[in-house]
Amino acid sequence: MMSAKRKVLSRAAMKREAARLRELGRKIVFTNGAFDILHAGHVTYLEYARRQGDVLVVGLNSDASVRRYKGAGRPVNSQKDRASVLAALACVDYVVVFGENEPARLISEVKPAVLVKGADWAHYVSGRNIVESYGGKVVLAKMVKGRSTTGTIERIINSYRKGDGR
Repeated sequence: MMSAKRKVLSRAAMKREAARLRELGRKIVFTNGAFDILHAGHVTYLEYARRQGDVLVVGLNSDASVRRYKGAGRPVNSQKDRASVLAALACVDYVVVFGENEPARLISEVKPAVLVKGADWAHYVSGRNIVESYGGKVVLAKMVKGRSTTGTIERIINSYRKGDGR
């Protein structure tokens, strides 16, 4: 098994690795997100994504891109820490950080056979047209009810407000 540190690649290195994997006939799966405070819903989602192919590449939103779409108080954890935690999961083969608001450019560089997004994004899947243009497919994953980073943050805040968080 590859060490977690070696699973986190630069964009250029990921582009080269993806080309090598495709040449070997490996089915690359791509998904993306902030993965700020990792929870059971994330793990279930990532395990599902991994089962769609041979190699799972996770595009991780940079700190700056998370702030742009989630607000100034986010992310709670730095991109370095989030990448490290994701890379430690057995179901994740590679992690690559991207700074754009959407992963479309990274998707065009990785050229996955399968693009997985949560069903909560069914209305808009960034990169769908890219993946479908070369015969790839888009798979929507069911979300785990009651599991979200925002919900976790709210429970932590409420716990401390009530005096339960020591």
